[in-house]
Amino acid sequence: YDDQPNAHKKFMEKLDACIRNHDKEIEKMCNFHHQGFVDAITELLKVRTDAEKLKVQVTDTNRRFQDAGKEVIAQTEDIIRCRIQQRNITTVVEKLQLCLPVLEMYSKLREQMSAKRYYSALKTMEQLENVYFPRVSQYRFCQLMIENLPKLREDIKEISMSDLKDFLESIRKHSDKIGETAMRQAQQQKTFSLTLQKQNNVKFGKNVYINDDKIPEERNDVLKHVLDEEAENEEEVLTVQDLVDFSPVYRCLHIYSALGDEETFENYYRKQRKKQARLVLQPQSSMHETVDGYRRYFTQIVGFFVVEDHILHVTQGLVTRAYTDELWNMALSKIIAVLRAHSSYCTDPDLVLELKNLIVIFADTLQGYGFPVNRLFDLLFEIRDQYNETLLKKWAGIFRDIFEEDNYSPIPISSEEEYKTVTSKFPFQDSDLEKQAFPKKFPMSQSVPHIYIQVKEFIYASLKFSESLHRSSTEIDDMLRKSTNLLLTRTLNSCLLNLIRKPHIGLTELVQIIINTTHLEQACKYLEDFITNITNMSQETVHTTRLYGLSTFKDARHAAEGEIYTKLNQKIDEFVQLADYDWTMAEPDGRASGYLMDLINFLRSIFQVFTHLPGKVAQTACMSACQHLSTSLMQMLLDSELKQISMGAVQQFNLDVIQCELFANSEPVPGFQGDTLQLAFIDLRQLLDLFMVWDWSTYLADYGQPASKYLRVNPNTALTLLEKMKDTSKKNNIFAQFRKNDRDRQKLIETVVKQLRSLVNGMSQHT
Repeated sequence: YDDQPNAHKKFMEKLDACIRNHDKEIEKMCNFHHQGFVDAITELLKVRTDAEKLKVQVTDTNRRFQDAGKEVIAQTEDIIRCRIQQRNITTVVEKLQLCLPVLEMYSKLREQMSAKRYYSALKTMEQLENVYFPRVSQYRFCQLMIENLPKLREDIKEISMSDLKDFLESIRKHSDKIGETAMRQAQQQKTFSLTLQKQNNVKFGKNVYINDDKIPEERNDVLKHVLDEEAENEEEVLTVQDLVDFSPVYRCLHIYSALGDEETFENYYRKQRKKQARLVLQPQSSMHETVDGYRRYFTQIVGFFVVEDHILHVTQGLVTRAYTDELWNMALSKIIAVLRAHSSYCTDPDLVLELKNLIVIFADTLQGYGFPVNRLFDLLFEIRDQYNETLLKKWAGIFRDIFEEDNYSPIPISSEEEYKTVTSKFPFQDSDLEKQAFPKKFPMSQSVPHIYIQVKEFIYASLKFSESLHRSSTEIDDMLRKSTNLLLTRTLNSCLLNLIRKPHIGLTELVQIIINTTHLEQACKYLEDFITNITNMSQETVHTTRLYGLSTFKDARHAAEGEIYTKLNQKIDEFVQLADYDWTMAEPDGRASGYLMDLINFLRSIFQVFTHLPGKVAQTACMSACQHLSTSLMQMLLDSELKQISMGAVQQFNLDVIQCELFANSEPVPGFQGDTLQLAFIDLRQLLDLFMVWDWSTYLADYGQPASKYLRVNPNTALTLLEKMKDTSKKNNIFAQFRKNDRDRQKLIETVVKQLRSLVNGMSQHT
């Protein structure tokens, strides 16, 4: 009715109508059940009395029941309270059972931290986070624990990193000890291998040469000796693990791996080790002075890389092969540069040899750990050249001492023992000398066997460096020959040349030097055999390198021969300077000058010594002396400071030249054919004959003819001497113009002078 006017009124009317209807129905209903209601009331009244009795009884019963139930209620409440407590206890127990493992694990974590078992502590942390904490995450203590774990992890990282730093410092200090142990073990292993190889060589018929003799060593004795040494050293064999505790590295690596920060650890470790490598590779400035300096340098490097190799093999990823190879290549370049620089300061061959042995052991040790060392052996070849240079310098001093101590006279021997002593040192064979009775003399002087012995010692010294270079016998043989050639061609040759040029070395000594070089040259073939023997080369092997003894000693002989000629000429000059001619004498003395007779006697004695020289050398020396004497005499006549010469002086000079010719004719040195030696004085003879005979007409008429009697007389020479005589004639014959013969002679001289000048001018124009 809401949408109709007077809706409320209408609703109320309808409601009233409904009420009236219901009231009528109720009234009907009551009227219908009224009798039954009255009956019921009547019955109810009847039981009212009984109900009251029952109520009293119930009330009494209830009272008594309540009284009886109070105790039960109290006990029931106690039971309820106990049940609640029991439930609470059960709940607590259940919660404690959840929390106790967490607390136990955390307690275990603290114990592990106290015991420095950090890797186990990290694993415990993982268990706590992944298994235990989720069960009790609602509790506050768990939140505190969770908040504390990151700090514990940082503490572990710091502690493990501190341990790593201590480890790095420790191995830096122990690197030399580690390297020394590794190198000693490598050397022992190499010694054992070489001993076995030598025994095999003996077993299969290859002799080991000691000095100049073949002495096969007893195989069993040597091997037993080596094995005894190995047994003695067995207890001392230590590994890198024995010397260094690597647990900090393993622990730190595991910790960082467990923390998921392995890359940070690897980068830090490699960075620090590279810094240490640079420090190890930096040598001391005085390293080259002693072998201990080199040994310390090598042991530190070996120790460094032995540690890296160990880390490479016992860890996964911390050190890789690529990293160690890169580090080794960097180190190798630095090592080679350092050794190249410092070895250049070494002047002692023994120190260079010890350095070589150290480098070989160093290379063999690292090669055993898988590092490539070919460049080190290439460096050894450079150092070998330097070693040879130091040997050459040392042997130059030895040769100089030998030459200084030599008396340059044949070696005298008075018994068979002395003869064998010399021949054991030097390979000398001469059947004629063997047949001679004692006492007798070797043709060479004492320096020859000494030089031969020292050359062999040099070969031994050079061989020492060539050993252990992993080269074949052929290469070693070739190297020995080349170094020996350097000794002969450079050092010995230089010492010989310096000796020959020394002022105190006289003609006798020069003669002995020539004889010595001849015997040394002949001994070169024995030196070649010696090299072949000590390198175990076959005699049939064709060597590309031969010893250059022939050229070396030939050069020395040529120098000695030239020095003989020079000194002989100097001696002649000394005698000629003693000449004291009176160039204005009227008549000759009738005998040769004293200085010239002394000179001839000297030449005779010298040429007697030359009989030990090769024929051509003696003949050349004799011819050179005669030619020089002839030239000196000619220069004396033509000296520009000599202004006047008398005929008497010419005659006296002629007497001296005659003595020279007699000396040449006496064959002071055998082997000249005919008057070959006399031809040295032919220029003087023809010039003096021209002036003595005064045969100018023949000279002028035959000049230029091949058959001329005065073919060797130069017009310029004749003119010079004639002008000296012309001046003398003018000075000594002031009144000669009043004598007809003298006037004619003077005119003749002037005429001849004019003709000679025309010849000289003609020669100049023709030239």
